[in-house]
Amino acid sequence: MMPISDLTQNGPLLIGIDVGTSNIKAAAFTNDGRVVAEASLPTPTHVPAPGQAQYAGEQLWDTVATVLRRVNDALTTPEAIVGVAVASMGEAGVALDATGRVLAETLAWFDPRPAPQAQWLERTVGRERLFAVTGLTPLPVFGLPKILWLLEHRAVQVSSMVRWLHIADFIAYKLSGVQATDPSLASRTLVFNLERREWDEALLHDVGLSPSLMAPIVESGSRLGTVTSEAAALTGLPTTASVAAGGQDHVCGALALGVTKSGEVLNSLGTAEVMLAALERRVYDPQFAVQGYAQGAHVVPGLYYAFGAMFSSGASVDWARALLGVTDHEAYRQLLLEAAGVPAGSRGVHFLPHLHLANAPFEDALGRGALIGLRASHDRAALLRSVLEGLAYESRLSLEGLEPFLTAPATRITAIGGSARNALLMGVKASVLNRALEVADVPEAVCLGAALLAGVGAGVYADALEAAASVRAQRQRIEPDATLAAVYEPRFQQVYKPLYATLRATGHAIAALEPEA
Repeated sequence: MMPISDLTQNGPLLIGIDVGTSNIKAAAFTNDGRVVAEASLPTPTHVPAPGQAQYAGEQLWDTVATVLRRVNDALTTPEAIVGVAVASMGEAGVALDATGRVLAETLAWFDPRPAPQAQWLERTVGRERLFAVTGLTPLPVFGLPKILWLLEHRAVQVSSMVRWLHIADFIAYKLSGVQATDPSLASRTLVFNLERREWDEALLHDVGLSPSLMAPIVESGSRLGTVTSEAAALTGLPTTASVAAGGQDHVCGALALGVTKSGEVLNSLGTAEVMLAALERRVYDPQFAVQGYAQGAHVVPGLYYAFGAMFSSGASVDWARALLGVTDHEAYRQLLLEAAGVPAGSRGVHFLPHLHLANAPFEDALGRGALIGLRASHDRAALLRSVLEGLAYESRLSLEGLEPFLTAPATRITAIGGSARNALLMGVKASVLNRALEVADVPEAVCLGAALLAGVGAGVYADALEAAASVRAQRQRIEPDATLAAVYEPRFQQVYKPLYATLRATGHAIAALEPEA
């Protein structure tokens, strides 16, 4: 890492924060996207029951403050910091009273408890209306079902609730004292009018909520204020630093890699995974929703995005590692070497990565994961390779289903995120897709996207597109292996492609018998 004294000669420093499912990260960047200092801590997560997960708002803030302090302690000139912004998972939110006090737990985006509320929305509001207004259909991951769940199950605690803030907005509020949200996060609530880019007051009224519950909407990169003295004391940030509105994590990553034009796709690989493409206008075709795809407002004003989500990507690998008892890094590295020696196709084992719910191009909150084709001869290496291949098959299924709704087919796919550093996975994925992948050498792309928005708010860049153009990212091109592609093609077509439909009824029967599992 270049000495900070050398880097600060090139201009101001920008801080980007990423509050993710697994980790909370922060990094300081120069205005051309070079990392100066970074720090990370695990996201403090509470598991009240199997399959459930929740956060304590103040504990999240304390962790962010600690991570920021570590970044600032690594800088010799923290006064060079001129801006900070926050990205986060898109659907989790914090309930606050009029004094800003946290009232209840924050359900994780993947927590299944709001499923009855999502079903109620489908019955009372209707899928067609929700899609026409928001571009989405009712799933328990979205913000509105979580709010309704709080009102039903935590009625006493949230009786004084006056505001619901996304996690990124909550952290920005703790930094600046200003409550606001941006269109990319608002898009994940199920009450955001995607065409008008504002809260849909009629929809809020019909579900019994006041529009004032939702934070004012400002464009991503808008200046909210400066770091308060209280936040400065906790984080080490200077009180002169501007705090800007951030955005949803995947969309901030898209900004960092310049995915703002037709034909460019971001494959963001974290705990969850998306294939995300920029759009000039929203999608109105109802088949888009039927197939489980999502859309929303980009962090670039005036643009939209569409993506297919894989709700259990890195989470599937973590699950497999835990199941196999492989917890430390060296043991996992050894297992990956073993998996690389397993023939393509994993000797017939196939993995369906629906550990939370089904992924696009299927919309099914009752979807279940599966390992099929098992024999007594299969070992741990074959199981791990089958998980990686299952993730690659699922990515192809998602991308091929998404492309008909785009204005141009994917001609460039850029991969980012922790799993993008898994060489075996990326090689398998390129061969399964039979398309080249470009792995961007941007270790913390989501943090960088947030930092670019911080730069817009601080006046370092004129707008988000200028900010994205300033990044100098190296890319490693991974070409498909023709021999492997020939092995994977019939397995994808004959086994994987029909797998969900084959198992759907069985998954629903299991869900009926084990509704809490």
